[in-house]
Amino acid sequence: MKAQTTAIDAEGARVAAGDLAATMAALGTRARLAAASLALAAPEQKSAALRAAAAALRQDAAAVLAANAADLAAAADLGPALRDRLMLDESRVIAMARGLEEIAALPDPVGAVIADWTRPNGLRITRVRVPLGVIGIIYESRPNVTADAGGLCLKSGNACILRGGSESFHSSRAIHRALVRGLVEAGLDPAAIQLVPTKERAAVGHLLAMSDSLDLIVPRGGKSLIERVQRESRVPVLAHLDGNCHVYVDQAADLAMARAIVLNAKMRRTGVCGAAETLLVDARAAARLLPPILADLIAAGCEIRGDEATMALDARVRQAHDADWDAEYLDAIIAVKQVSGVEGAIAHIARHGSHHTEAIVTADEAAARLFLDRVDSAIVLHNASTQFADGGEFGMGAEIGIATGKLHARGPVGVEQLTSFKYEIYGQGQVRP
Repeated sequence: MKAQTTAIDAEGARVAAGDLAATMAALGTRARLAAASLALAAPEQKSAALRAAAAALRQDAAAVLAANAADLAAAADLGPALRDRLMLDESRVIAMARGLEEIAALPDPVGAVIADWTRPNGLRITRVRVPLGVIGIIYESRPNVTADAGGLCLKSGNACILRGGSESFHSSRAIHRALVRGLVEAGLDPAAIQLVPTKERAAVGHLLAMSDSLDLIVPRGGKSLIERVQRESRVPVLAHLDGNCHVYVDQAADLAMARAIVLNAKMRRTGVCGAAETLLVDARAAARLLPPILADLIAAGCEIRGDEATMALDARVRQAHDADWDAEYLDAIIAVKQVSGVEGAIAHIARHGSHHTEAIVTADEAAARLFLDRVDSAIVLHNASTQFADGGEFGMGAEIGIATGKLHARGPVGVEQLTSFKYEIYGQGQVRP
């Protein structure tokens, strides 16, 4: 497959148009070399690069917004939720810069001693955090992932190759230039954060096959992207599928609290993976709790798809079908179902959930404890909105995504989750009998 355009690499030098495979291989070679030096970089040097990148983002805000405007103009057919994901404004650029500064202020995970013990024979054994190496990150639409992913990989001592969505191509390039400026100002290899320099879809296939260059692939996007990466990758994958998040309102819920939480969980930002997609309500209290909650959602522009019992409470509720209980709408739509108490909510989530984020609203501590203990999701909340499913809100500075599997990392993937460990053993001449 031939690349159709000439692109610019992380250092600003021209990459020859031609063989896409060669271009991708060159990215991998540079990343592997950069990872070796970055693993040994001093914590303050990495933090200085992040602060310099944040300053560059602020200085280049006009250029970033102009690039984003070009992306938005070219993506006129996107729906409202996807346009919201793609869109940048001054506050979002400032938030990206602030996120980089928050990452810079985090404790450096590399070299941290996780455990330390001494054996009877005198051997001292330590378990120490080390970088993973080179991380490939594939994402769609959201250009802020360029800053978040680049910053987290840098802080955790990993080189990265970023492949943003074609919709956000110009925005990601503008953000990437600020990251490179930060690396250069701090004296670090600019190849530590590289951006795939083409919109060619075939580049994803090459990235998934780069087992000699990459140690981990992190996909962040829709279900079709995640499934493709998991199916085709020859590199270990850290991923989540769809975010079919639930809010369960128990009979013991405070109504004012439930109204505020449900409205925020669904409508604060409908296009994020922590947005609530299904509302479950205790059938014993539905007649009291549901009408004002439904009215709030409808007034905010949300379409309600409910079961028959919910339709009977409000004529504006549309009939829900089987597919609605499994849907990640990422839009102003919510499925609503009445269930038989906390046990019914747990059973529904076990059948239809995606192991992402679920919340219970209740004043009953026993019901809350049962829900927290038995719901098998990466994030489970009591009396709080599912929109808190975010690494920044967890104090991680930022996140690459929410991992819903159980191996290596689960929940928000921040700097610690982008490390592995090794054992360092100190002896005084011991030999094994």
